Amino acid sequence: MASPKFPEPPRALPPTSTEDIDNALKRLQASKDKWLDVSPEKRVVLLQECLKDLMTLSEEWIGQSCKGKGWERGSAGEGEEWIGSFAVVVRGIQMMIEALKANGQPKIPKTRKRADGQEIAEVYPRNFLEKVLLANVTAEVWLEKGKPLTQGHIYRTARDQQSGKVALVLGAGNQGSIGPLDMLYKMFVENEVVLLKMNPVNEYLGPYIVRAFRALIEGNYLSVIYGGAEVGKYVCAHDMVDTIHITGSCQTHDAIVWGSEDNKASGRRQNTKPISSELGCVTPMLIVPGDWSAAELDYQARHVVSMVAHNASFNCNAGKVLVLPKNWNLRDKFMDRIKHHFTANQPRKAYYPGAHSRYDQFLKHYPNAVVLGERSEDVVPWTILPDVPAKEDEYALNVEAFCAVLAVTHLEEYSDATDYLNKAVDFCNDHIWGTLSMTLLIDDKTRKSMGTAFDDAIAKLKYGGIGVNAWAGVVYGLVTPTWGAYPGHTLEDIRSGKGVVHNGLLIDHPEKSVVYAPFTIKPTPPWFCDHKNLPGMGRAFTNFESTQSIFSVPRLALNAFKG
Repeated sequence: MASPKFPEPPRALPPTSTEDIDNALKRLQASKDKWLDVSPEKRVVLLQECLKDLMTLSEEWIGQSCKGKGWERGSAGEGEEWIGSFAVVVRGIQMMIEALKANGQPKIPKTRKRADGQEIAEVYPRNFLEKVLLANVTAEVWLEKGKPLTQGHIYRTARDQQSGKVALVLGAGNQGSIGPLDMLYKMFVENEVVLLKMNPVNEYLGPYIVRAFRALIEGNYLSVIYGGAEVGKYVCAHDMVDTIHITGSCQTHDAIVWGSEDNKASGRRQNTKPISSELGCVTPMLIVPGDWSAAELDYQARHVVSMVAHNASFNCNAGKVLVLPKNWNLRDKFMDRIKHHFTANQPRKAYYPGAHSRYDQFLKHYPNAVVLGERSEDVVPWTILPDVPAKEDEYALNVEAFCAVLAVTHLEEYSDATDYLNKAVDFCNDHIWGTLSMTLLIDDKTRKSMGTAFDDAIAKLKYGGIGVNAWAGVVYGLVTPTWGAYPGHTLEDIRSGKGVVHNGLLIDHPEKSVVYAPFTIKPTPPWFCDHKNLPGMGRAFTNFESTQSIFSVPRLALNAFKG
């Protein structure tokens, strides 16, 4: 398949001057205690203004995103921008409005408790409309063991026990929704005013964020700045910045915290500010053996390809390692369908810096790579790394590709599906880098045969976001679950990071979030890259989230069935 011609990206924006940064921080410092006195009712009004302003910008926002990433209008890539870049921000604002109306204690639909006492809250669906949106899809937040189920810590804490803070949010370059959602979390869940630094990769969305969140900026509760590493270094060290949140790489995190490898080795922190982070993952897709039909094999092959291909594979939760049972009688047929759907998938622009050099490193380590397409200056072709050894320190299991690469590894010794699942869980926990996200695919019959052993296996998984028959990216997109690494990482060994964001029901002490979906879904789920009407679906989904109205359902259903 020939490489398409991609649209020209937007022009780069000039970095914010140190004088303007200083002035922005002075305004935020002057307002950080005033923010604590803004009542939930007033915060609702501010967010309603932001939502109204955001919706007026939808087409401009999407147009710039498409230019920045090389998507043609009308393509699946445009649809991904509607759903993953724009609509989830709309949903995030709506979630926060509802939480504030409940004074930080929004209703939890259901709860359950495991035999060991661990509390679990079902956070999706919350109402009839959400049941319509994704039928038979549920989401849970699991609390840290021994912790009670409480919500909205800052809204339960007396004002005189709180002090204002200025948070620096270092935005990510791959998804336009990350910066705004991280900012909303810091402001409305952690009670901090925010300096949002745009990443140079998608800084073109900065002016739209400024317009959308005008109500917060005019109150001096938010400011947006631009620039690369030098600006980032300046603001991280600034004495008017109290806390930092970063979405990025563990290398960038360590450069902020430690400054050098020598400092890290000796325990001398360069930056002592409190820092939270989401730093990526080598996301596994764990396949539990079962007797799948030809239609189910094809559906799950499309699913796997979609988890890799979404956003040209520039996602921290992109599927990166396919964990297969070696002796599964359908393994070869499954791989054939995966190759088929990769080959049928339109090449995407490798818009994220460094993609080609990262790709070359994987080719160097795996000369038997199966390349499914043509490489060009703009394209890194879909590539499978077959028979990656399932062993300690294996390159593809420990280095996040962040490009169009899928590693395939196999587990050999197991007696049945339950034994395989338990061994595969241990393998993912112990031998694949990162704890942010993972996906587990299992047919209904096999899952039911396991009884409580399946829930026990989920309990063992040390990942912050888990998708059962759904891409882990759905955990991110629903916003009601938490999003972040499994707890316990130290600054010395940060891996996927510390802390969470999203958390639409403001649940305290989360351990992980799990989304459950049927083994197959009809019509085609909106996270499938071969959805035939993804832009239409994205617009309808945005309208649904902005109105929260039963009258928006017919339009949504019509566009969904066109997929």
